[in-house]
Amino acid sequence: MYRTRVGVDLAKKVIQICIHRNKKVQSNSELTPEAFLSWLFNNKPATIIFEACSSSNYWKQKATEAGHDARLISAKLVSVVRQNQKTDKNDALAIVQTTFMPDVTFIGGKTVEQQQLQSIKRLRELAVKQRDASQKQLIALLAELNIKIANRRGGIISSIEAVLEDATNELSTECRRAIYLAKEHLKVLFEAIRHYDDCMEKSVAAHPECKKLMRLEGVGAMNAINLYIALGCSEIGTFSKGKDAAACIGVTPIQHSSGGTVALGSIGKSKNSILRSQLICGATAVVQHAVKRKAKTKKDLWIQGLVERRGKKCAAVALANKTVRTAFSMLTKGTEYKAELLAA
Repeated sequence: MYRTRVGVDLAKKVIQICIHRNKKVQSNSELTPEAFLSWLFNNKPATIIFEACSSSNYWKQKATEAGHDARLISAKLVSVVRQNQKTDKNDALAIVQTTFMPDVTFIGGKTVEQQQLQSIKRLRELAVKQRDASQKQLIALLAELNIKIANRRGGIISSIEAVLEDATNELSTECRRAIYLAKEHLKVLFEAIRHYDDCMEKSVAAHPECKKLMRLEGVGAMNAINLYIALGCSEIGTFSKGKDAAACIGVTPIQHSSGGTVALGSIGKSKNSILRSQLICGATAVVQHAVKRKAKTKKDLWIQGLVERRGKKCAAVALANKTVRTAFSMLTKGTEYKAELLAA
């Protein structure tokens, strides 16, 4: 790390920078975003530490472009180190102080490509939530009127249209209009999800790393993007080992160890719950097919043996763990995945 360390507390309209050099705080001042951008390109290279937040990836990219050693640090860790009340000055100072802790772990930032892929994925997830909520609400409201409709994604639109055309159900004009608007909104959500899926498939096709990841069992376009975003950054602050990445995603057992006795529990809760859920869903589909056919690869044989010993759910989590670790190796070493076939 450079001798000069700069802790940066980001906000919407102001940016607080704390400059530490020669074992002293040289300054702790407030700048506008425009002035801070100019400061980055007009000062000598330094180690600049940003507290991880919504705009930290952008500023990390700009700082790296200006020749600085830019890093991100956990906001939770900064809050532990901060000694006094929460102010911009105290936060910026705490960010600098955090870097002097032994074995401090920095957060890997995202590239512009990863941010764009994440935007597509998050927009799709939002549309799926809205679709499911709208669909359930329509079914529940019509059920209160003793009108039963098919609870199927493909048939719900036509079922609602049949209800609106039925003159015997005694719905008022205003109620029919409201249901019609809700039905049209649901159609828009269905169409939006199809467009998001198309955007994802085209984005994956344009990224060689994502295309490589899709060769893994249980990894489609969604999980390829998930793994590329979570593991695809080769800059400072990424995981050093595949098992660390798997533990962060939440596909490894939680340890309850003390006095030299190692005890492993369930996989527990995870901050990456959506990512973990999607990886396990993909792995579950692979496990379901593997137990119904004759093993063709060594991994099929491993899955079948694991299912016999521990069941399908444990096998799916174990496969998701293996998928994360294999993906980490592929992205960091630039290798290709090829299933190892059984000897004839």
